[in-house]
Amino acid sequence: MKRPKTPLKLELPLIAFLGFFWMAIWQDFTLGTLIIGVVYATIIVRVFYLPPLRGSGRLNPFWALVFAGRFLGKMVAASFQVSWIATFVGPRVKNSVISVQLRSHDDLMVTLTGHALSLVPGSLVLDIDRTTATLYLHALDVTSDEDAENIRQDALKTEALIIRTCGSRSDLAVVRAEKRLGRVSGFSKTERDAPFRRHGPAQAEVETSADEERVTIDEVEH
Repeated sequence: MKRPKTPLKLELPLIAFLGFFWMAIWQDFTLGTLIIGVVYATIIVRVFYLPPLRGSGRLNPFWALVFAGRFLGKMVAASFQVSWIATFVGPRVKNSVISVQLRSHDDLMVTLTGHALSLVPGSLVLDIDRTTATLYLHALDVTSDEDAENIRQDALKTEALIIRTCGSRSDLAVVRAEKRLGRVSGFSKTERDAPFRRHGPAQAEVETSADEERVTIDEVEH
């Protein structure tokens, strides 16, 4: 299968990022190191198959500052929290892997959200399901379903700020609609735990009785 040709100008942001990333790896921020990094980056993105990162064409400086401030605040707070857990809780701490289904299916938005979550101490993205835009997030000190739901909602707030900063107009419309409605996309914890009844022709044949086993959304999905 032949790779679809991607215009070089669409690859330039990725090439520039990889060039600076090369300098960061070598801790040598000189023009020569940048040129070598750009050359290697150009070879990688033009020879090997990578999904093109198509930018949305928009950047909101205000929401970028809001995201940066929140991110730095979470970094500081999480550092103290992890230090406290390591010092006073130790191996008794309870951890959890939490699935977070994002709003956006754009590769760039999923990648930025995953990195933003992983860079905060105490959390790490273990895997990503690209077909459903679902992150599997490992988190420290999760002792209840409420803690897991709070972490999931916090991850969605991080994604919302990234979308407001540089997301596509369609994703931005979803975030704004959520703000107007006062809720986020998908099922809430209460809705996921609520009894689920299958609808269709078979429903007329089988009536739900008081002692019939009840099925929840989570059980249907799994």
